[in-house]
Amino acid sequence: MNSLLAFALGGWEWVIVILAVLLLFGAKKIPELARGLGQGIKEFKKATREVTDEIHNAAEEKPAAPAKSVTDSSSQPGQTVSQSSPPPKV
Repeated sequence: MNSLLAFALGGWEWVIVILAVLLLFGAKKIPELARGLGQGIKEFKKATREVTDEIHNAAEEKPAAPAKSVTDSSSQPGQTVSQSSPPPKV
């Protein structure tokens, strides 16, 4: 409903709205408000771009092979040797 109202405003209605904003905020405050709005939009676009780049980079990277820990590679020999004694003979 509110978006429908914005499209229903004609030229003179917009002039009245702009004059009302000028009277409420003053000529000095409007550039400050516009500057703050511009900086906010810039920061939002930057954050959106960073998140998008991070998602694309994560999708393009191949999953890394699981790294072996230092204890796994140094403590285990190349072949498995049984440490148990042979079964007793009957």
